Amino acid sequence: MKQSYLWGIDLGGTKIECAVLAADDLTHIIARERIDTEASKGYEHIITQVARLVSRVSDQIGVSPTHIGFATPGVLNPATQTMKNCNTTSMNGRPMAVDLAKATGAQVRLANDANCFALAETLMGVVQDVNPKAEVVFGIIMGTGVGGGLVVHGQVINGLHGIGGEWGHNILEEGGTPCYCGKSGCVEHVISGPALEGFYMSQSGQKLRMPQILQAHLAGTDTFASATIERMLENFGRAVSTLINVLDPQVIVIGGGVGNIDLLYTEGIERIKKYIFNSREVLTPIVKPKLGDSAGVFGAALLYKSEAI
Repeated sequence: MKQSYLWGIDLGGTKIECAVLAADDLTHIIARERIDTEASKGYEHIITQVARLVSRVSDQIGVSPTHIGFATPGVLNPATQTMKNCNTTSMNGRPMAVDLAKATGAQVRLANDANCFALAETLMGVVQDVNPKAEVVFGIIMGTGVGGGLVVHGQVINGLHGIGGEWGHNILEEGGTPCYCGKSGCVEHVISGPALEGFYMSQSGQKLRMPQILQAHLAGTDTFASATIERMLENFGRAVSTLINVLDPQVIVIGGGVGNIDLLYTEGIERIKKYIFNSREVLTPIVKPKLGDSAGVFGAALLYKSEAI
């Protein structure tokens, strides 16, 4: 395959975004367009919306894609070639790769949105600033949920089951909150934004958002807020230490709303030291992302980078 453009689509629950990059200059964005997903209208409508968006962008730049990378909210099961673990539930059990290829007339490659985040930050984002020669990069998303993506030698690691990087569904709190995955106490149900807000409400009887909880903690005016931030930091340290113990990545990038909390990069690292198998020494750069909400669609486009010229 020879191509001068890299096409990517971020297939979200509320929006579908397409970006076309120049293969020989990733900073050159040829086109960028988005439309509503309208997911409530069902799976077939989502596929139709993707086809509409691709047609619109093709008309705009005068070129139709031969290959498209997709960032998806779940993963493609390698064994069945159907989707699983999607929070847009109408996608689950569907042969999305086949259907997208038919709808767009292009070859397609799918990866979880957290993997696309990690890939984009590795090849185009903050990793290029911190350690451009990094061989192993782990991308964490801490927001409404908790996800992870693994990139090795510039390639996404999907794994045998298609669940490579699914750090958010390891058990962190035995007997904790039930998770939709069937387990209880998953990382996602301990240190995601909604989980932390739920903990605060269970302790205080009041409902606050994470920015308010953080502000109250920093002001020293709310013991329940401080207990919530303590819970976040301690469990962040425990959970991230397991990543370092198993993968020992050269860089960890943290995205998502909770990932904006500065304490994670100071006190959070101190907590990792308690659990890491390295004599309490953490050398891993743990950094904020550079690409913002562009990471998903750029990462999708980069799924075909190794085959472009």
